[in-house]
Amino acid sequence: MERQQLDSLVQRFVIATDAAQKEKISHQIWDEALNSGVYPASIQNLYEARGRKECSGFTVPAINLRALTYDLASAIFRSANKINAGAFIFEIARSEMGYTDQKPLEYTTVCLAAALREGYKGPVFIQGDHFQINAKKYKEDANKEIEGLKKLIKESIEGGFLNIDIDSSTLVDLGKKDLLEEQRLNYEMCAEMTKHIRSLEPKGVTISVGGEIGEVGTKNSTPQELQAFMKGYLAALPKGMKGISKVSVQTGTSHGGVVLPDGSIAKVKLDFDTLKTLSEVARKEYGMAGAVQHGASTLPEDAFHKFTEVETAEVHLATQFQNMIFESSNLPQELREKMYAWIKENLKSERKEGATEEQFIYSARKKALGPFKKDLMSLSQSIRDKIGKELENKFDFLFRQLNIKDTKNIVGKYIKKVKIGKAFKPLASKAEHFEGDD
Repeated sequence: MERQQLDSLVQRFVIATDAAQKEKISHQIWDEALNSGVYPASIQNLYEARGRKECSGFTVPAINLRALTYDLASAIFRSANKINAGAFIFEIARSEMGYTDQKPLEYTTVCLAAALREGYKGPVFIQGDHFQINAKKYKEDANKEIEGLKKLIKESIEGGFLNIDIDSSTLVDLGKKDLLEEQRLNYEMCAEMTKHIRSLEPKGVTISVGGEIGEVGTKNSTPQELQAFMKGYLAALPKGMKGISKVSVQTGTSHGGVVLPDGSIAKVKLDFDTLKTLSEVARKEYGMAGAVQHGASTLPEDAFHKFTEVETAEVHLATQFQNMIFESSNLPQELREKMYAWIKENLKSERKEGATEEQFIYSARKKALGPFKKDLMSLSQSIRDKIGKELENKFDFLFRQLNIKDTKNIVGKYIKKVKIGKAFKPLASKAEHFEGDD
């Protein structure tokens, strides 16, 4: 399929509201991708190899694309092609699916289309990020919250998500008498969701599952917390069942960064020693790939090379790419003003007392991405290409810092092609269960 034809097809797919039309286009893109050697995959075997210390020295970037997903994914594949990179992940969080209006199958389809566009071949890792238990809703009705997450997991796997991060760290109770009790609801729920995931796996696939012991924005994690969590988690799994391949920890970051009154981001002191120690414990004691760092995209540029130095398994990057879209000189000012006006009118109840307008806009603007998804995707391909090029430069930098050059060779060694089916019903389903924290 020629690039211009593919661009037009994806644009129609993203902005279409008719489920039958989306289904038809998605079929077409998946078939083209699979026939071209592009396919969704689990990163499990690579992470197991890292746990055995058969590979090291790089950190896998897991990138959340909240808007212009096709154009940014294309930029990522271009950056990867330049350095023969294969160890990178596209992900989207439970909450992001809601406010950006991107369901699992749509997200996967667009990423596969971007790989086609840029001539990339091989496995494409798509991940459900922060598949989270909402603590407040869990307290109100635990069964309803659990079933909502299970429904999302099923829909995501059917849509090509073969990597899923469970975040039940919201249920950690620091008021309990010991670490095992503090982590009990966390490890019990993570184990329950792991069993659910394993029951839905496509034939021949072991989905990579991630756990979390420290909620981002809270106190830093400790080795003792990790050990307590894993003790309970492994005991709760059936004998012989694969457990998590990595664990997310807290080392001093927060999602989106801390916004100062002028709208800039406060500098963060990230505890790399904690990250190193927890990664070592995860590998040595449990055979995992290591620790995962969340909330890292707004860190200073001179921090990123340190992730590889301390053997961080994976780093999650999101907000900065959204920021670059909003602040791009190529984004039409009229559209930006229209989005900001919508925020001021529709999200004013979310403005925190004492917040400046800059702080309010910065923290709320992600929620305009869904309502203006069609407007963004309806921009000319020329404008979107220019924005994509700006992001490509950023991806070039990050991929160098995280040292994923030539990881396509490593990926090829451990990840083998497994043909999976796809389901299209989710495109027409309601999205109330996508609500969650971020």
